Amino acid sequence: MSVQSGSQQGRPQGAQESRPPAFGPGSGRGGPGGHGPMGMMVRGEKPRDFKGTMRRLLQALSPYKWSFVVAFVAAIASTVFNILGPKILGKATTRLFEGVLGQIAGTGQGIDFVYIGNIILTMTGLYVLATLFNYVQGWIMAGVTAKVTYTFRKDIADKINRMPLRYFDGTNHGEVLSRVTNDVDTVSQTLNQSLSQIITSAVTVVGVLVMMLTISWQMTLATLMIIPLSLLFISQIVGRSQKYFKQQQDTLGHVNGHVEEMYGGHLVMKAFNGEAKSVATFDGYNGTLYSSAWKSQFLSGLLMPVMGFIGNLGYVAVAVLGGWLAVRNMITVGNIQAFIQYVRNFTQPITQLANVSNVMQQTAAAAERVFAFLNEAEEQPDPAEPVQLAQPEGRVDFEHVRFGYTPDKVIINDFNASVCCGQRIAIVGPTGAGKTTMVKLLMRFYDVNSGAIRVDGHDVREFARGDLRKLFGMVLQDTWLYNASVLENIRYGRPDATDEEVYAAARAAHVDHFVHTLPDGYHMVLNEEASNVSQGQKQLLTIARAVLADPTVLILDEATSSVDTRTEVLIQRAMNNLMRGRTSFIIAHRLSTIRDADLILVMRDGDIVEQGDHESLLNAGGFYAELYNSQFEREGVVSAG
Repeated sequence: MSVQSGSQQGRPQGAQESRPPAFGPGSGRGGPGGHGPMGMMVRGEKPRDFKGTMRRLLQALSPYKWSFVVAFVAAIASTVFNILGPKILGKATTRLFEGVLGQIAGTGQGIDFVYIGNIILTMTGLYVLATLFNYVQGWIMAGVTAKVTYTFRKDIADKINRMPLRYFDGTNHGEVLSRVTNDVDTVSQTLNQSLSQIITSAVTVVGVLVMMLTISWQMTLATLMIIPLSLLFISQIVGRSQKYFKQQQDTLGHVNGHVEEMYGGHLVMKAFNGEAKSVATFDGYNGTLYSSAWKSQFLSGLLMPVMGFIGNLGYVAVAVLGGWLAVRNMITVGNIQAFIQYVRNFTQPITQLANVSNVMQQTAAAAERVFAFLNEAEEQPDPAEPVQLAQPEGRVDFEHVRFGYTPDKVIINDFNASVCCGQRIAIVGPTGAGKTTMVKLLMRFYDVNSGAIRVDGHDVREFARGDLRKLFGMVLQDTWLYNASVLENIRYGRPDATDEEVYAAARAAHVDHFVHTLPDGYHMVLNEEASNVSQGQKQLLTIARAVLADPTVLILDEATSSVDTRTEVLIQRAMNNLMRGRTSFIIAHRLSTIRDADLILVMRDGDIVEQGDHESLLNAGGFYAELYNSQFEREGVVSAG
């Protein structure tokens, strides 16, 4: 592993997007009881390109087309068996009604319990089959959505490894995490719900309509008259509530981001008496969230009572018309009872389909964000025949290097330097001079705009990135340790290293002594922030990691700037052991730490303005001497104070 330490990547910064609501099985569906349909519209953010996103989403689902076919057939079978139930049950009701009338009239005709028993057995068989097919459909759909989720996350993880550092330098880390977690989860959950509901609701509407027509075309026509009224109210409620759901999601993201930011910088906020300002900001976000939340919930909550009222109108129409037809012997009592059940089953999936259309908007919005990430520009591919160094020496040449993070802002103008094998090269200069940028170019985190950087005579662009970075080891000011044991954190430098090799690297980096003072020693697990060891100890652990990697070229970027003087002495000794016999680049603000460097490159405004050893640069009385002397003047002022 080439990079031994670095800034902590992957943690959210700033406002994070809030996670959209989870939808459980049956969420938003009409309930089976009560009068008329019941449903709840769910929130959704509209995508910019719904058709294009859905087209690409269907392409992602195409490998599972036969699974969808089986699920579709199972859904049809389950729905058909459920649809047949009311009409068959109506026959039992009619026979029971006729038997009761016969007993009252004294005709001697009693209740035919054998016939009714056979109907009940038939109904039981139908509902068992419907449940079985529904289970098959749910099992297949759950498997497909799980596979799609797995594929999305795998593609995103692979994409992250192929993307340039430029993207992550300019993108909020929480935004990237949201693509992997929130958006993929939203696609998975809503896709599973939506596809199942589309199939079952569509089949139910068609099937129930056919069954109602077989009973009475007059009552069917009366039932169909409530559909335009239902759609009118649904569109009005959805149209008004949609903007409040969107505002609620956006504001919830601001609330989460503010809370996280204040929690992360709690000490600084308290130190500068920022409590009042923090609370005022939170109150503003919270007030907006309250306003949008109650409006969206109230409007969407209207759907159920409104649709219930419309459904009841349908029931009244069916009951009146059915009674009139029964009096005229044009329909049986059992068919009236079956038709009333079909009315409920007819209006309910219409509400579900309206609900699904909103859910699909959210699915498309989340999928669009995932696809947008997968479409981001990637790093230039490695050469087809990369350079392989059998015995790397560590010679580095910078030839007219020119670079800018953006084309209009060049920060390295014309950098030239030659570094021999085993030399210690110090790069110094004021903040923003381009020191760390040169390190990023050297390891090819970025490519130069023009010129070339050569390692052992080969342009770094001729190497595979992995092979190039194996030549380097880094120790940075911002240490990076992860939630694992001390042993595994050191082994990160070379994953195949044995325990004995790790112990040897720890001794060389002056780590072994303090590790034995820790609870569980090398097996002590560092917490998420690695705050259960000191800053100096963390720095020594990253040096041990670099020792274990045994790189050809070593890069030390401000490795001692955040520790005390005594720890700095230990770190300096460890680094001296580490630098022995290998090319080393040292970036330092404490100029007293680079007196022994073989060559000092003094940078200013992206160019080398001076170079030489410590003594020659001091005697020259130029910019380096000015930097060096000003540092000691500041120290003298502090000491006098």
